[in-house]
Amino acid sequence: MMNDELNHDLLARYIPRPGRYALLPELTAHQRVALLCRVLYREGYNDHIAGHVTVKQDDGTYLANPWELTWGEVTASDILRLDQTGKVIEGEWNITPAINLHMDLHAARHDVEVVIHNHPRWAGVWSAAGRIPPVYDQTSALVDSDPVLYDEYRGTVEDTVLGRAVVTALGAQKWAMLANHGVLVVANGIRQAHLRAITLEWRSRLAWHVEALGGGAPLPAHVALATGERTDANGFPFLWEAMAREEIRRDPTVLE
Repeated sequence: MMNDELNHDLLARYIPRPGRYALLPELTAHQRVALLCRVLYREGYNDHIAGHVTVKQDDGTYLANPWELTWGEVTASDILRLDQTGKVIEGEWNITPAINLHMDLHAARHDVEVVIHNHPRWAGVWSAAGRIPPVYDQTSALVDSDPVLYDEYRGTVEDTVLGRAVVTALGAQKWAMLANHGVLVVANGIRQAHLRAITLEWRSRLAWHVEALGGGAPLPAHVALATGERTDANGFPFLWEAMAREEIRRDPTVLE
């Protein structure tokens, strides 16, 4: 059975009748980006003001979080609009000098709508060790591939040459662990980006704990692959919506 058929069957089985439930209010693009930052902050993407998200728009511009704010405080009205060079063309804040990494990646990968870079706690441990965390449970297997390991840290990515080296290392893959640095996740939409980002941090956290106990038995490769093939293309049913609702309940001002 092809991946799209698997996802169709999965969604058809669990998604309620059309119109029965409003899983989320109707959101603007700015609100979706702010919510993505907020929910990832709760998952461990919280290295102070470090980290950046870009989301490509239909008109060729990009929405991005501002440099000055943590991901845990950003609201929809804080989100910036950038041109194709990374220059701010709408918004009241500044953009990180490292935005060139995103611009280069978007230029190289026309299949990519969302780019996430940050230094999450548990994936940061594995990237500092220069290792890919094993898949020890099904939640760690929600993406059907291992991250690329870019094992050379030569400086911060606002340097154009170093940023492009990271883009080259990622190639056509979905995510990367940057040794002694952090992570890079790309996706074709918000739901997929959310799933990939939280899966990487969950996988990293669980693997650290399992290995701290002396190790365990990772999932067989074919089981991990089959699990990821069912979920990665369209996201796990209801997951993004549930986490977004939780954030809205916690702080409705995220939508302002």
